[in-house]
Amino acid sequence: MTSLFGLSRFPRNLIFGRGQRGAVAANAAALGKHALVVTDERMAASSECRDLVQSLEDAGLTTTLFDDTIAELPAESIAAGVAAGRAANADVIIGLGGGSCMDGAKLIALLLTHGGQLSDYYGEFKVPGPVLPVIAVPTTSGTGSEVTPVAVVSDPDRAVKVGIASPHLIPQVAICDPDLTDTCPPGLTAVSGADALTHAIEAYTNLRRAPYVGLAQEHVFVGKNAFSDYYAREAIRLIAGNLKRACDNGADRDARDALMLGSTYAGLAFGVAGTAAAHAVQYPVGALTHTPHGAGVAVMMPYVMQFNKSHAAVELAEIAVAMGVASCDDTATNAQAAIEAVAALFASIGIPRTIKDLGLAEDQVDWTAEAALGAARLVKNNPRPLDKNSMLALVRAAFSGDRASLSAGCPL
Repeated sequence: MTSLFGLSRFPRNLIFGRGQRGAVAANAAALGKHALVVTDERMAASSECRDLVQSLEDAGLTTTLFDDTIAELPAESIAAGVAAGRAANADVIIGLGGGSCMDGAKLIALLLTHGGQLSDYYGEFKVPGPVLPVIAVPTTSGTGSEVTPVAVVSDPDRAVKVGIASPHLIPQVAICDPDLTDTCPPGLTAVSGADALTHAIEAYTNLRRAPYVGLAQEHVFVGKNAFSDYYAREAIRLIAGNLKRACDNGADRDARDALMLGSTYAGLAFGVAGTAAAHAVQYPVGALTHTPHGAGVAVMMPYVMQFNKSHAAVELAEIAVAMGVASCDDTATNAQAAIEAVAALFASIGIPRTIKDLGLAEDQVDWTAEAALGAARLVKNNPRPLDKNSMLALVRAAFSGDRASLSAGCPL
């Protein structure tokens, strides 16, 4: 039996519930006097953002609104936020929005604290110490960035997005208010929720490393473990049971609540276990096709599950139980049921079936596989080892839609 090992890394305060965005001001006042609110143009125009800024000012904080966050987070957006924060003498950063806004808040806090260039911190454990306190307030149910130690940025000098991973980037406070997701349109609800389900599945099926003293100090993402398993299972149950409901009826408050809770649980799971092949392939696919991150990882997920079945059948069968599709006592049968259920769920909410459908050209397949293999922090987590040939087979299958080929040893 594998030695029991667990790792959790949390915000200092994690608050969940409808109306809890009203707690932002009191939490910010306990952390600083000059608040920088990092959001995007759409959110900045909302009554919720105006109310938040007013509540901060009523609590005695001088407040600056930075609303130039751009989706997929190009580096120049971060530079503009840092300039705004420096001019405001900001000592607490509030990320209000989706993953780009929350990641932007983390990276602005990092550079305001430690200076330098973003490239100085690429990879794991490059952040030298605590950063300015961050309060994360998600407005979608998807990225889990409010509880994770990673932020992703688009570097103009690189073809794919780059991650900065450090426990110092975990927000001090995360406030998850499902009210903020009620107006999320069906398409964004779909890709965000699919992203969250992918986080949970990859965290649950990831490689489990043999525990040793110092594992958590040497790896930001330590792999599958006792704590991440708990949150991942709950996330899968909640998201699988409520994603289609929330897409079909955005006014279904119970579905919205469950989806946001599942997204946060998924963040707690992958924030220590990491993600794997689906995310590794999405980075180059996203760079080439400019499609939403959630759509890209969701397209890849059934193919990755099929590829990993020989090495993670037990975990996939347990996912079938969490999704309510386990039909018998046979592990292989239930594992396949989980794969089919995920593919069917994603199809039902409009996720494309192949990366070709996302716009990837056939002559880009080989480069995509090569670039995906270069995402070492992700590839190392995959339960089935990936090399040049197997990654190429995976990407080709996801391009052609031939998932069955992945059950036969990944022929080329």
